[in-house]
Amino acid sequence: MYLVYADKDGNVYNHDEWYGLGRNGDVVTEILPEELIPLPSGAVLVSMPCTRPIGMDPKTGEMFRMDGEYTAVGALLPQGYTRLLLPGYVKSDDQALPIFGYTAVVWHEGGFYVAAEQTDDPEPWDPQNCDVDQLERQVELLNTRYPNNRLYQHLTKCALEYECLTASNTFLQRLEGGVPVSYSCNAGCFGCISDQPEDRGFVAPQTRMNFRPTVDEVVEIMLEHLTAPDRIISFGQGCEGEPSTQFPMIIEAIRRVRAKTDQGYINMNSNAGLTDQIRMIVDAGLDLMRVSTISALDDHYNAYYQPRGYTLQHVERSLKYASSQGVYTSINYLIFPGVTDREEEVEAMIEFARRTELKMIQLRNLNIDPESYLNLIPPARSEMLGMQQAIEYMRQELPDVVIGSYTHIPPSGRNRAHIAHSQLEELGRSPN
Repeated sequence: MYLVYADKDGNVYNHDEWYGLGRNGDVVTEILPEELIPLPSGAVLVSMPCTRPIGMDPKTGEMFRMDGEYTAVGALLPQGYTRLLLPGYVKSDDQALPIFGYTAVVWHEGGFYVAAEQTDDPEPWDPQNCDVDQLERQVELLNTRYPNNRLYQHLTKCALEYECLTASNTFLQRLEGGVPVSYSCNAGCFGCISDQPEDRGFVAPQTRMNFRPTVDEVVEIMLEHLTAPDRIISFGQGCEGEPSTQFPMIIEAIRRVRAKTDQGYINMNSNAGLTDQIRMIVDAGLDLMRVSTISALDDHYNAYYQPRGYTLQHVERSLKYASSQGVYTSINYLIFPGVTDREEEVEAMIEFARRTELKMIQLRNLNIDPESYLNLIPPARSEMLGMQQAIEYMRQELPDVVIGSYTHIPPSGRNRAHIAHSQLEELGRSPN
């Protein structure tokens, strides 16, 4: 399990003698063989600027730091994989790393291996399954068909420049597509990928939308995408703020779309802090809701999200209401080795899932500079279980909750429009 590192030109090498190490939070640790899987399809190796790799002599157990013009290397994992350890490194200066989810990588048995676990089917979200030529044709087709739709123009940049798979799906008309609606937010997330203050030390990798779309623009995209029963269209993308701040637009769009089709599923990715607005969106016919969270502990949650005018209790009430109305609820659980696996974090999240009757937990690797994040949040109050043990403990304690990595269609295969129509038919009334 040999150390992997990069030179100043980005060329990647493996050490002939030293083993690679990982980090669980700020603790440097050995990587166990059972924590390794082959580098997945769609994963990317990246050099980590302003770092120095750390290796270990397997004969003596002594740790060494590589000096000179070498940097540590991390792997960026595709959907379906959850990292178990950060790369082993030390900072060479105080500069923050770009906002990515770095995973420990080593050279093992003639190939690259990563400290990760497969937690979902990676095939639907494998970047290599996105045909660039087909995508470009579809981008041109839909922009030609809707020349005045600013959302398609906005999503063009997301798909072609940022290589956002959700935006690409919107044009390819498959799986989960996105329809961003909001330029404002009621939170100041520390790791926001579309809006960062200049004094924070790292730059947002995407540009947030800067206009308010019309309901017509939103409906056009939704109707284009919802033409098959297995498709999902989602409010709340990485290139926007909190979608529920635009609740009148979302409510009107859902009503107009459901008046024309009962195909597919309407989802919203949200922080769920605006409970009254969430209730109205749910009542309009929302099928799925994924709520972003990093912790079920108030002090940790508040440190990262910096909520404006809401608390974690508002989030919990929103989830409870959505679940009570038949919405398939999940959380977008931002995972970080050495924090997520703290005993107090695991126990609090299990209780949160039980109270809110969650249907699914989506494990998502947190994109952040590790040092900045660890300095931001409260210190650990108990022991670390290790990520593998933490995930397994959640599976054991929450047997009815799906542990995965991305939004799924409900097991019933029926959206709320289908359910409502069936109920009306049972009463002898026409759905129309």
